[in-house]
Amino acid sequence: MRTTYMSHHLALLCIAGALATPAIAQDAPEGYLERLSQCREIAEPEARLACYDREVGNVVAASEQGDVKMVTREDVRETRRKLFGFAIPDNLFGGGSEDEAIDTLQTTITRVQPFGRKGYLITTQEGSVWRISNPPLRFAPPKAGQEVEFKTAALGSFFIRVNGQLGVKGVRVE
Repeated sequence: MRTTYMSHHLALLCIAGALATPAIAQDAPEGYLERLSQCREIAEPEARLACYDREVGNVVAASEQGDVKMVTREDVRETRRKLFGFAIPDNLFGGGSEDEAIDTLQTTITRVQPFGRKGYLITTQEGSVWRISNPPLRFAPPKAGQEVEFKTAALGSFFIRVNGQLGVKGVRVE
């Protein structure tokens, strides 16, 4: 069972890497972006235009071959939402600013399954699955359609607040 979770984590990290590839990939020894940037330094307008045409053509060709992928800031935000709860390298998304890092996720529950004697597996609209193993007696069972908030806690765990209740401890499992 643990192997299944690990393979899901690995698959998600591979997908995240593909989705979060920097806008212009690097090739050896200089990258596309660096060569394109060097065109700005050319003083003669015709030579500068020829440089831009050549380098933009290289980027477009690499994009058509799948070597370069353009992603928007919104693509990165959406990928971060989908991966919220997993430990991922800080530089996976190109080392964005602290403002873009998220430690809280608000979303909607799409499915609830029992887990163990009194726990729950909660699936969100992003497709992530979270486990609450030992909720307190006062905890009202979660239901599909309810709002849920996940907040980063200590040691890889999270506080999960379902439908405005007090937060309970849980972890992401898929």
